[in-house]
Amino acid sequence: MKAHRAIFILTLAAIAALCLLAVAEPTFAQCVMCRASLGNNSSFIRTFNIGVLVLLVPPVSLFCTIFVIAIRYRRSG
Repeated sequence: MKAHRAIFILTLAAIAALCLLAVAEPTFAQCVMCRASLGNNSSFIRTFNIGVLVLLVPPVSLFCTIFVIAIRYRRSG
């Protein structure tokens, strides 16, 4: 039962950290080349940043799935 509680606490901590990172201004920073090519259109820059974050969802979810399967396999074997 302690393992489930530890996983739950770590999950909550990870979610809190992600929320803080999403709110932070440097999270939406861009490389110099991207900033120069987008110009000064702030609405387009914001849309571009959200698109980049959306494109991170599949690789992160795949990594988390593989990690969970590996942990479960390790415990059962």
